[in-house]
Amino acid sequence: MSELYEGRQFVGMDLHRRRSVLVRMGETGEHLETVQILNDRDVLAEVISRAGESPDVVLEATYGWYWAADALAELGATVHLAHPLGVKAFSYRRVKNDQRDAADLADLLRMGRLPHAWIAPPETRELRELVRRRAKLVAMRSQCKAHVHAVLAKGGVWAPMSDLFGVEGNLLLDKVTMPAPYKERIASLRRFIEGFDAEIDLFTGLVQRRLNHDAGYTAIQQIPGIGPVLAAVFVAEIGDVHRFPGPAQLTCWAGLTPSHRESDTVVHRGRITKQGSRLVRWAAIESVKILPKTSHIGAIREQVAHRRGNRNIGAVAAARRQLELVFYGLRDHHIRALRHPPRAA
Repeated sequence: MSELYEGRQFVGMDLHRRRSVLVRMGETGEHLETVQILNDRDVLAEVISRAGESPDVVLEATYGWYWAADALAELGATVHLAHPLGVKAFSYRRVKNDQRDAADLADLLRMGRLPHAWIAPPETRELRELVRRRAKLVAMRSQCKAHVHAVLAKGGVWAPMSDLFGVEGNLLLDKVTMPAPYKERIASLRRFIEGFDAEIDLFTGLVQRRLNHDAGYTAIQQIPGIGPVLAAVFVAEIGDVHRFPGPAQLTCWAGLTPSHRESDTVVHRGRITKQGSRLVRWAAIESVKILPKTSHIGAIREQVAHRRGNRNIGAVAAARRQLELVFYGLRDHHIRALRHPPRAA
């Protein structure tokens, strides 16, 4: 029956690290085939060839989906990416297995109810790899620095300088008097920090070279608080800003908007959802923390913090406004809100 089917076909793919399950369906939901394969491009091509010309294939945005999406596109399939949060309901079934998951994905796509995620083009994914690797290296370096502080605390060594790893701090670490095991641990951590410094500089250069001629990248650096590093995070993680109808959708995607629960006459708005790019949220909030109170965004931060009695809430409110400016900078390559008209004579 599967070989003779001539209508439009839908394929659900439950992707895993080593193996995947594919379920083919017809236009009216009839089951055509269920097959389990090893994750191999040639084997995948053989299965997709039985789905007719330009089949609709859906897979979840999960571990290692890049290769599968690219391979399917090369095979002529129309690829759809399911948002993991949107298909979370699968976990509430009494029977959950790979076959049911793949079938449900195909069924949601067939009925037009699939929660789509954006399939970033290869060049955006490559930029994300560089930006995310740099962010990870910075986090690992910070962890090593925290360990050095912890070792000094065990010996009751107080560091009077603000930067323990600056010139004066390094002189203190060179001369610190502690038992040998503690000194060896500090020396080991300092070697790691030096290595991280070199790797961070390397990835910073790789990112800069990719973005040197990006107009959006240049434009958003005009926003107070946003320098080359944070601008690179916004460009890489947001990708094509035109996929968002407006700045409100971008801030919602970044998880910076309050959660909303409504039933009958009861409406509850809670904390921000945090459902989105963690790096974008971090970059937006980080960029407003350093702004002076006299700046436009800084004033928003201070006003909301005073009204709500919480500096974190103020920073989040300011970050939402900051991300709105980022939206217009990436979309228009300039930000009108930053341009002040000349004073009348």
